[in-house]
Amino acid sequence: MVFKDRAEAGKRLATELSRWAFPNGLVIAVPRGGVVIGAEVARGLGLKLDLIIPRKLGAPHNPELALGAVTQDGTTIFNRGMLGLLQLEDKELQYVIEREIKEIKRRMILYRGSEDYPDCKNKRLIITDDGIATGYTMLAALRSLKKFEPEEITLAIPVAPADTLTMLRGEVNRVVCLLVPENFYAVGQFYRDFEQTSDDEVINILRELKR
Repeated sequence: MVFKDRAEAGKRLATELSRWAFPNGLVIAVPRGGVVIGAEVARGLGLKLDLIIPRKLGAPHNPELALGAVTQDGTTIFNRGMLGLLQLEDKELQYVIEREIKEIKRRMILYRGSEDYPDCKNKRLIITDDGIATGYTMLAALRSLKKFEPEEITLAIPVAPADTLTMLRGEVNRVVCLLVPENFYAVGQFYRDFEQTSDDEVINILRELKR
């Protein structure tokens, strides 16, 4: 299975999710690509849409190397193997964490006009992205959201590898994943159109669906 684009993947997810009821539900998307997915889910289920922004912690001298991930409230997930290999000083790691939290807050204000977290208490959350690879950023997002005492969390994604889903399954009440390929290299290989989602697209979608 290959998705035409994010919008098609989101519509397929909405159809699959319609098997369950989500009273007091809220769709939480990971920008930027996940917002297109989340928009179709929110429209299909008649729910509002909001954001969480986890960020990868890139190594100081090689940002492509993932040290883990962080969310706005400081929830961190570390790649212990990579940290052990690089043997960073505490101040180096703290610098990376603070830099990414600052960027998260900048993007929250840009996209939704406020750096405040969505109101998740007692909500039935559906958290989505356009796909998951290693799962570090999604794991950070899930653990952060759980602090706000939602009634339940459904992880809904178009595509992810089996080992990543196994890692995340214990963090949520339900996992809905349309495609679990044996050979997974990157999320983009499962979309015919995987053009980058722009900031303006994210802002416009939220204006429509966040109210």
